[in-house]
Parts: sequence; structure tokens; C-alpha cells
Amino acid sequence: MPTTLDVTKIGPVDVAVIAFETDQLNGQVGPALAELQANGTVRIIDLAFVVKDENGSIAIIEIEDSEVNEAFGQIAQDEHFDLLGEDEIREIADALTPGQGALVVVWENTWAAKLSTAIRDSGGFVVAMERVPLVDVLRAIAALEAEEV
Repeated sequence: MPTTLDVTKIGPVDVAVIAFETDQLNGQVGPALAELQANGTVRIIDLAFVVKDENGSIAIIEIEDSEVNEAFGQIAQDEHFDLLGEDEIREIADALTPGQGALVVVWENTWAAKLSTAIRDSGGFVVAMERVPLVDVLRAIAALEAEEV
């Protein structure tokens, strides 16, 4: 294991699978991820791309490939840990519909590392955590606004 990954101080780690119609995967996501990493919000641990063409054939695209390097090459890869195996990436690709691609990114939530360490050092552990989907948040806000009228 690389010495730059201190498991006693690591923050929560998430895996995100972000699907796109292949013609919609543009260069906007790469700089946004790079900015989050540069300002210390997250640390990109692993990154992969997969595409399922209209015929159902699957291609795994590496960060070094020219088609994604321009948009995602600025994300520091010196601490790349290859947590995503080819089997996991193929499983993700199988779930895509033909004509879709996906960015699979593993990041450490460095913003939460200090709290995570304090919880572990106190003998605590997270027993549940759930991300509320944006659509649910928007519905709740709309309902609150409707009540105010």
C-alpha cells in the first residue's frame, strides 16, 4: 500500500458512477473534480471511464487515453491506487444502456477526515449514512415554499 494513504487519518471514501449519453460527456466534469481536489475537499483515489456503444460492445478508457486526458489529465494521478478492478468496471458497464458512457470515480472526502479520525479514536463508528437524492430535496423545498404561501 502506498505510504501516502494513512488509513488512521483517512476520511470517508465514496464511489460515484456518473452515466452520460456518450455525446454528452464533455470537458466540464474534469475541471470541477480537479478544483475539488485542489482545494482539499476531496482526494481522487481512482478514476475510470467505460463506454457501451450502440452495439453493446464495452470499452474501458484509461486516463492516459487522448480522448479523456485533456479534460481529466489535470487531476493528480500520483496517488492513484487502482481500487477499481476490471471486473467491477465491467459490471458497471453491463448496467449501462447502449450509447451510454460512465465516469467511475473513487474519492476520499478529505473535508471529513478530521471528524472521521475523531470518531474512530473515540471508539465510534458510522452505522448508517445515506445521501438524499436531489429530486427529494427539491420536492421538500417546494413543499415548504408552498406552505409559506
